[in-house]
Amino acid sequence: MHCCMTLTELLSAGADDAPAIGAPGAPDLSYRDLRQLIIHTVAGLNRLGIGRNDRVAIVLANALDAGAAFLGVACGATAAPLNPAYRVDEFDFNLADLGAKALIVEVGSESPAIAVARRLGIAVIDLTPATGRGAGSFTLDLRIPAVAAAEPAPSPLGGFAHAGDVALILHTSGSTARPKLVPLTQRNVATSAFNVCQALEFSTDDRGLGVMPLFHIHGLIAGLLAPLSAGSYVSCPPGFNALKFFGWMSDSRPTWYTAVPTMHQTILARASHNAEIIAANPLRFIRSSSSYLPPQVIRELERTFRAPLIEAYGMTEAAHQMCSNPLPPRARKPGTVGVSAGPEVAIMDDDGRILPPDTTGEIVIRGANVIAGYENNPKANAECFVAGWFRTGDQGIIDAEGFVSITGRLKEIINRGSEKFSPREVDEVLMDHPAVGQVVTFAIPHRKLGEEVGALVVLRDGMPATESDLREFASLHLADFKVPKKILFMDELPKGPTGKLLRIGLAQKLGLGDTT
Repeated sequence: MHCCMTLTELLSAGADDAPAIGAPGAPDLSYRDLRQLIIHTVAGLNRLGIGRNDRVAIVLANALDAGAAFLGVACGATAAPLNPAYRVDEFDFNLADLGAKALIVEVGSESPAIAVARRLGIAVIDLTPATGRGAGSFTLDLRIPAVAAAEPAPSPLGGFAHAGDVALILHTSGSTARPKLVPLTQRNVATSAFNVCQALEFSTDDRGLGVMPLFHIHGLIAGLLAPLSAGSYVSCPPGFNALKFFGWMSDSRPTWYTAVPTMHQTILARASHNAEIIAANPLRFIRSSSSYLPPQVIRELERTFRAPLIEAYGMTEAAHQMCSNPLPPRARKPGTVGVSAGPEVAIMDDDGRILPPDTTGEIVIRGANVIAGYENNPKANAECFVAGWFRTGDQGIIDAEGFVSITGRLKEIINRGSEKFSPREVDEVLMDHPAVGQVVTFAIPHRKLGEEVGALVVLRDGMPATESDLREFASLHLADFKVPKKILFMDELPKGPTGKLLRIGLAQKLGLGDTT
């Protein structure tokens, strides 16, 4: 198998009659029909004037629809999957910042994204599932045309995308309030899928159970594209549900699954009641990525499923995978994120020098899966790229055998159950409350989620507000995972010697430990 340069090439691997994707209660979709669906989707978008490098936002709650739509759109335009749980303010920012040309929603959907698209003059396209023709089959119909668009002209950049075109664009969050736009080319995405495929040794015999959401890089690359690049099969249940996981396992007979630590822990909590299903469906491996998985949980997963747990390290700017623990018979090192699995990985000091093994510094990467730069953000590009290396913002160490350990966080982003976002985004919402004078949002350690959201607030004189008042206000403007779990009130916010707000380590200073 060789590394492909486009998604169209990547998806040519499966045998015509082999099943590609499926879902509970729907007939499998063959590779032949998947490729036909992609051809029809690209042609349909071209007829609406949407072609290569045009941004198409995808807001679909059902994972199967989201995955199939992503495959169709990304082969001929630029897919921009968004979290369907977003509120109006979040859709407003995302759709405008992306420069979206169209929005795909399920037929009959009342998502707040639709009103935002209408206001921004973005075309709204209805996706109608046609599962009778196979899981993931759909048709697209224009619901609301783009403002000021006459008869839609064929796109001057029609047909299938080229290697340098942007296949996927996502927002990532840094330590600034404004999330950064990550444009991932066809080459970036195809290379990363190839890297995951190689690391996990996928074959046509493999069957995946896709429980990761398909608006995240983890689910799109490791959960969907990597196995499809090997001509294997992926089952896409509606969305993660620990109560249904073992029923899906019995139905789809997977050989592997990938998930974030919070999912693994909820699956483990129900495993003892499903020993027969586990025994009847032996897994070749289990994969974990997106945040830290405690070694105790790794041991319990391996003991319960009698399969190796492969911990990996990824980020959006690398089109997901950077490092991975090896499959047996090679040794795995629990507590590390494995060895380089695609891009070059090194440790750099503050002056841009590459450090020797067993020396702590910043983890840096370079390779064909790594973005060339953020979009319209010269400041971030100047800070994050040095001498051809991308600075991850994570502190770590590489041992003499090449195993990478993450030892600290250099960025302020909050990582709540693999949902990553800037605390300043929460600051800005809370500051809109009339009673709030000052606020600093920060991460609180959490045993299951990794981190929970906390906020310190200074109220304006004579303007009372309670914790529940502020939480309710925040929930109107932010997705639930961003709403602070704990809000404390102080007369003055803690600051460093230069007057800068202290955000990193604030939970420890306040004596806030595990919030479970």
